[in-house]
Amino acid sequence: MNRVYNFNPGPATLPLAVLEAAQDQLLDYQGQGMSVMEMSHRSKPYEAINAQAEARIKGLLGLGDDYRVLFLQGGASLQFTMLPMNMLPAGETADYILTGSWSEKAAEEAGRVGQTHIAATTASEHYCRIPNQDEIALSANPAYVHITTNNTIYGSQWHTLPDVGGVPLVADASSDILSRPVDMGKFALVYAGAQKNLGPSGVTIVIVRTAWLEQASKALPVFLRYSTHLGKDSLYNTPPVFAVYMVNLVLGWIESLGGLEAMAERNAQKASTIYGVIDANPGFYRNPIQPESRSLMNITFRLPTPELEQSFLSGATAQGMIGLKGHRSVGGIRASIYNAMPQMGCDALAQFMQQFVQQYG
Repeated sequence: MNRVYNFNPGPATLPLAVLEAAQDQLLDYQGQGMSVMEMSHRSKPYEAINAQAEARIKGLLGLGDDYRVLFLQGGASLQFTMLPMNMLPAGETADYILTGSWSEKAAEEAGRVGQTHIAATTASEHYCRIPNQDEIALSANPAYVHITTNNTIYGSQWHTLPDVGGVPLVADASSDILSRPVDMGKFALVYAGAQKNLGPSGVTIVIVRTAWLEQASKALPVFLRYSTHLGKDSLYNTPPVFAVYMVNLVLGWIESLGGLEAMAERNAQKASTIYGVIDANPGFYRNPIQPESRSLMNITFRLPTPELEQSFLSGATAQGMIGLKGHRSVGGIRASIYNAMPQMGCDALAQFMQQFVQQYG
């Protein structure tokens, strides 16, 4: 076996222990004589997986009975539309804070459903930072305020949540969910594609305060109502059973390492390893994000020329490090170091970066 260090932004690397556990149970899950992929979603063994995954998410986030966890399909992209369809009443306004491409897409989709207001944006600065609190100008009475907690393309992250008063706060947390402790009590709803920090692609996690859903539209098609999936424990239709199963294994892995406090410590150390090389070589490596807004999940940087960046990518690939090419809209280099990326992977990248600057700097 010759596994690479996978720095792709998603689908992303998974914990080796989780992959090995899934491999061991692939043909026969707990004596059932079949894989989870073959199992009825109405069966007791799968219902137990589904229930345990919800309980583990709530346990890791410290949530009580006033919150529920849904396992849906369609990715975060469907949530860009499903959220305002459910929670933006006619004649009201939803506020969006723009910090990158995905928050732009979320606001754009919401605008197809109802009225939106851009409460803050750093687009004119190429999204090099998260807006300050005093830059946030909410509309008169917003239905909710939406943020994107981590920006995979630009490499920035909210380290202090915005104060929006009593307005429901909503977040797309696809790229940093369960990577650190978060005060979930500040959120009315959080959604996240699983394929970065929690598992494979195919399932989207929605964490919602149930009292807020009492305000949701009753005029939607049944499948597009949050209440439909909540009432059926995410089993209204056939769920992506294997993806939920894998998420449950990842959640168990996070628990085994000490929960979100331990995960935050691991992630901070990994990020420090790479940012340390960037900051030690300012004439060669350049991170475009202001230090106080730097992401601990997606580290972006540029080299002096596009030719050097291509050489860097080729050299890294030759040494077993893949997925480092920056998003096509911004270019450069991007190292995605989600929960499952081991410290050894970051050490290997940092060592290669040092060697590269010594050779070409």
